[in-house]
Amino acid sequence: MKQIVLFIPLIALWLISCTNKTEAKNQMKEITKKENKMKTLQLTKADFLSKVANFETNSEWQYLGDKPALIDFYADWCGPCKAIAPILEELAAEYGDRIYIYKVNTETESELATVFGIRSIPSLLFIPMNGQPQMAAGALPKQQLKEAIDNVLLKE
Repeated sequence: MKQIVLFIPLIALWLISCTNKTEAKNQMKEITKKENKMKTLQLTKADFLSKVANFETNSEWQYLGDKPALIDFYADWCGPCKAIAPILEELAAEYGDRIYIYKVNTETESELATVFGIRSIPSLLFIPMNGQPQMAAGALPKQQLKEAIDNVLLKE
């Protein structure tokens, strides 16, 4: 009888430990999934010249990237910029490695803002693999951004 009484708690402990291992594995899978999702990438002038277009050496537009890109020209103090930032993060995760979503802080990268004639923020530059980039001003709703990405960048 004593053996049975001791045996039951051991079985319960074993079942709990198995459940916890399964839960831990599931949590690790979720963390891995979140880590694999793309995020928006901050661009400096040097990054822009090497990854997007070198406007200092080329007078004509020549995109240097290996997939389409969307560049958000923003400032930290800008309300609409703050409103669109989480939407861009969501889109970066949704589109994954199909496009780049870059961010350029117009306060710290004023030369880039000047080169592109940024007068209001947020301003979004859509860069397809072929053809000329297209600019849009203002904080567009997520659905409009998705349509622009699909139609301008991915041509779906």
